Amino acid sequence: MDKNTQPLTPKEQDALLESRQATRLLGRFPSVRELMISMGYRSPRSAAVLLERLEEKGYLERDKFNRLRVSPEPEHAITTDTVDIPVIGSACCGTPDWAEQNIENYVKVSTRLAPRDRKHFFLRAKGDSMNEAGIESSDLVLVRVQESANEGDRVVALIDDEATIKEFRRRGDVVVLMPRSTNPSHQPILVSDQLRIQGVVVTAIPAL
Repeated sequence: MDKNTQPLTPKEQDALLESRQATRLLGRFPSVRELMISMGYRSPRSAAVLLERLEEKGYLERDKFNRLRVSPEPEHAITTDTVDIPVIGSACCGTPDWAEQNIENYVKVSTRLAPRDRKHFFLRAKGDSMNEAGIESSDLVLVRVQESANEGDRVVALIDDEATIKEFRRRGDVVVLMPRSTNPSHQPILVSDQLRIQGVVVTAIPAL
């Protein structure tokens, strides 16, 4: 079977889509670490193996500097079901404003990551309070809209009409919003259980 005609596994399809998407967003091919984070893996080896398989099958190639890039898409290229997710800024006050004039742009995301039956949006992360959880400043954070969260979820919560991304913890009637940072200046935030949650973080796409 010729290259670029070999079937891809679902994980390989997702890795190819993430590689194409990241290349459009970053203006370059993503690193193994960036692909690892965007696909939710804990080990860079998992992402590296997928890249090796995509290269073997001809969906990725190397340029004259031996850098990986996405191969030109053939007419018979596999298609992956995607959905357009709006980017609505770095923070939103109150309920996310879906008005067209407040949407920066749209990003195509696999429906495996963002099912059509759920609403999603992107925010740009600010600061380093969640860098140990794989969210760096300026990353695009994919958020699933919902008003509740489970222990340990990374959430987008409103505090004094300002959106913040933290880890959700509950201690009786108190909610603790935990930073996950290498910067010790970030401290846990204690709030009441009436906290307004905008959504739960699905993944983060590393910025340039």
